[in-house]
Amino acid sequence: MTPDGGAAAPPRRSDLGIRAVTGIAMVAVAVAALWAGGIAFWLLASAAALLMVSEWTGLMRAQRWQAMLSVVLTGAAMVAARWLISDPIRTDVYPGRVLLLIYAAVVAGAVLLALLTLRPKIGAGLLYAGLPAAGLIYLRDAPHGFGLTLWTLAVVWATDIGAYFAGRSIGGPKLAPRLSPNKTWSGLIGGALAALAVGAAIATSAPISPRLLLLGAPMAVLAQMGDLYESWLKRRAGVKDSGRLLPGHGGALDRLDGLVPVAVAVALLLMLGWL
Repeated sequence: MTPDGGAAAPPRRSDLGIRAVTGIAMVAVAVAALWAGGIAFWLLASAAALLMVSEWTGLMRAQRWQAMLSVVLTGAAMVAARWLISDPIRTDVYPGRVLLLIYAAVVAGAVLLALLTLRPKIGAGLLYAGLPAAGLIYLRDAPHGFGLTLWTLAVVWATDIGAYFAGRSIGGPKLAPRLSPNKTWSGLIGGALAALAVGAAIATSAPISPRLLLLGAPMAVLAQMGDLYESWLKRRAGVKDSGRLLPGHGGALDRLDGLVPVAVAVALLLMLGWL
């Protein structure tokens, strides 16, 4: 979850130190894989999807075999995404229809998972984890993919940081107290302004669409909606965090919830030719 969200009390200073160190390490790994591109970035995106779907099955109280099947089918979807975006296929259908083909593979995996487990909610987890991961793989492989994917990630990071500091320093009316008691309207506005500034800075310095100059704030709102959705999932499951993988941050779902809708949205905008 983003730093200002969740049902837990605001972090203590000692917690903030742990969160900061973990956050910096995660950003460093993400940027290194992003810079390398290719297999390195595919591995990172696929690992994130596998961790997310594993935690999703925990929230859904899936049986062990159902959880294992979810991981296997998610891995298969990520392998399909890598194959579909390989050079021979990309030459024929890139940059438009290839995303549809990749998403079709993810949807097929989700449908198969729902049918085999007889639990549509478990199948939905593959969609939740697979669509953004596949979208990021698609973005990185696009022309000027490094800058475009960096913009997508950085906007979400800026939203998290801006929302956290604005929410703690300003406070005020709660955004959605039933879902996330610590979120405020000031945090939402602070996150949107931070995302707008960071997004504009990257858009002016990287060879990417000038339309991204103004898209930071709308994407920040989308990221906050993703955060609230994951908070709702955890409340239904009766847990504080989706996992304990990341010190100070919880699980992969907690950390990547805002990225889920943003990655999908940016990938679709690129496919439609708007970026």
